[in-house]
Amino acid sequence: MTLISRYILGTFFRIFGLALAAFVGLYLLVDFFERVDNFIEHSAAAHLYLSYFALKVPFIAVQVVPLACLLAVFMTLGGFSRTNELTAMHSAGISLLRITLPLLITGLLISLLSLLAYEYLVPRCVKQANNIYTSKVQGRPVGVFKRSRIWLREGSKIVNIRLAEAEKGQLQGVTLYDFDHSFKLIGRSDIPKASYVNGHWEAESLIERRFASGNLVASQTGNDQAIDLKLTPEDFRVPGSKRNEDLGYRELRSLASKLRAEGYNSTRFEVDMHARLATPFASLIMAFLGIPFALRKGRDSGLALGIAMSVMIGVVYFILQAILLAFGYSSALPPALAAWSANLLFFLFGCWLFLGTDS
Repeated sequence: MTLISRYILGTFFRIFGLALAAFVGLYLLVDFFERVDNFIEHSAAAHLYLSYFALKVPFIAVQVVPLACLLAVFMTLGGFSRTNELTAMHSAGISLLRITLPLLITGLLISLLSLLAYEYLVPRCVKQANNIYTSKVQGRPVGVFKRSRIWLREGSKIVNIRLAEAEKGQLQGVTLYDFDHSFKLIGRSDIPKASYVNGHWEAESLIERRFASGNLVASQTGNDQAIDLKLTPEDFRVPGSKRNEDLGYRELRSLASKLRAEGYNSTRFEVDMHARLATPFASLIMAFLGIPFALRKGRDSGLALGIAMSVMIGVVYFILQAILLAFGYSSALPPALAAWSANLLFFLFGCWLFLGTDS
């Protein structure tokens, strides 16, 4: 690594570290004020506060690291321009590509590290944080908070649910086993799909079988029948996992494949699976985007402008990504296109800014 590259990267990492710490701190502060009432209400011990918010740090860091990248690139190049160091580098025959290449390579490395964190670190920390919040603070059973292969006991019935989609208020692959007082099977109901309507579960179609002494004695089919199941969609909601943050790419791919093979709708998991690959590369896109912004602003690229611009671009990026993922969840866009479109659009926007920049 040349002296000029070390100098550029040294400046970048100083700003990047401060920006990342500031963004994580602000995120934690907002999250703390959102959750603190629940902790106080349940008289949670102090170590639960600390453990919960410490486990949230990896998830928060990978969320805000693209903003830190954007701010660091903008402030690095903007600072060089303000102090005429950029002009001196050009005068020494150092091209713009030579100056910005270390920043882009660093953006790529940060993206790859984020990818590894999303796969190996974030899911474990999110699971443990959810475990603390739901079981140790709220005192609710953790076992209920699953998406698939759910087994429950409700009175004399044992319920198996293949897939629970709390957001849609739907259950797929429901089997109800009914037992008598001596725990002998007396009935079984197979329900491909059930929806939560007007405060109760309703089966679109149903096959009901009755047994006596282990033998089938009756079987009937039905449509649009109410199911005797007291749980609500909220009981199947996994806390803090609107986008399955507690699952890595391989877990999502495995779950989507199994559901698809069994004939269930796996769209949501496929969208999140592609998003696990696309989202980390937002850091590279933001590093790329920060270069033309810094060159355009030149000497006017102060700290306030850099923070305002980073937050504004970050908010637009996250809103756009959320909208595109929602299109993917509703099958309006293919899962891969929904996950990668935000990166592609911001990359094209960066290219357009470069075309209008005086080198």
